[in-house]
Amino acid sequence: MHTLLIHQAFCIPGEPGGTRHFELAKHAIADGQRFTVIASRVSYLTGKVVDPKADAEWTKQGVTVTRTYSPERVSRGLAWRVWSFLVFTASSLWGALRVGRVDVVMGTTPPIFQTVSSWLVARLRRAPFLLEVRDLWPEFAVDMGLLRNRAMIALARWFERWLYKRADHILVNSPAYRDYIITKGVPAEKVTLIPNGVDIDMFDPAATCPELRAKWAAEGRFVVTYAGAIGMANDIPTILRAARRLKDRREIVFWIVGDGAERPKFEALAREWGLENVRFTGPQPKSVMKDVLAASDACVATLRNIPMFRTTYPNKVFDYMAAGRPVLLAIDGVIREVVEAAGGGLFVPPGDDEKLANGVLQLAADPDRSRRMGLAGREYVACHFSREQHGRAFAKLLRSLGG
Repeated sequence: MHTLLIHQAFCIPGEPGGTRHFELAKHAIADGQRFTVIASRVSYLTGKVVDPKADAEWTKQGVTVTRTYSPERVSRGLAWRVWSFLVFTASSLWGALRVGRVDVVMGTTPPIFQTVSSWLVARLRRAPFLLEVRDLWPEFAVDMGLLRNRAMIALARWFERWLYKRADHILVNSPAYRDYIITKGVPAEKVTLIPNGVDIDMFDPAATCPELRAKWAAEGRFVVTYAGAIGMANDIPTILRAARRLKDRREIVFWIVGDGAERPKFEALAREWGLENVRFTGPQPKSVMKDVLAASDACVATLRNIPMFRTTYPNKVFDYMAAGRPVLLAIDGVIREVVEAAGGGLFVPPGDDEKLANGVLQLAADPDRSRRMGLAGREYVACHFSREQHGRAFAKLLRSLGG
């Protein structure tokens, strides 16, 4: 049983970014299956060429990673990103055709372009095509105003329907995505939910990592961490506005941990506002995130206040909860239901910097309550969002398709 995944932004634990696919693949291997990934030679977050020695180390564990060509980042603009997507679509097709026999071909979106090469390989190999939908494209782009031309919107929605029809099975990471896809006429039995979750053993809720607090000048301060992408969707300005409200509270500091196209602009804004209580740390490998969260007192998750974002399960929230840290959640919808069911944090309306600042003050003023929230969140995700459970379900799904 051999699965081939084509994923430009595939990450191993030594790189910045989410490692959902790597963790799921390990469970397929534990089930006696083979798993090969065609990935970009360039890290999507850093824009730098990935060290092949890192891939070799993980190949020993059974996840075979083959890197194909895509250009090194020369800018953070849309034109470079689209060009990178298109180049990888072509190079990944060539790379995938050089892999031996495969039983299932898996494509994942976003980015949407790589699903074309995944589908083509599946058809040429006469293997089932498993489509994973991690974002609802193009609806997110339409809601954010990135896609406004009516003809382009119509074309994008046609392609979305075309893709759903061509998939032999569809995998989603949020229950709201499953509902959405079924409304597009896809049979319910064709859609499987394996939600975003977390490897609970990766995090120690009792850890504090004083070394990192010292390195980032946070000794004796209440640390509020945002960890993730820094792009148009992530609403970093709301965090910066909340930090501006608290700039005279010297005992509170905000860490913005990650990278993205908007990072230079937001760093400039923080300097303009004189936010000495904000640190942009840059991207950190997944293997270091346990230390980042251990050094944090609370964690924040934000998205822009648009309807489609109420459907998403952000990975970062599950990491926060597994680390035993209370969540300041400025995202409504299905992820709010998770945090509130767990009693794992405070919800504030998306985009409301005043209430976000007040939430920070509440948690900073009551450390015992913050700890109780954090531990309740960890217990909840351990029961309901464990990667161990998800990995077994993933291995079973692959066998059902490739059997």
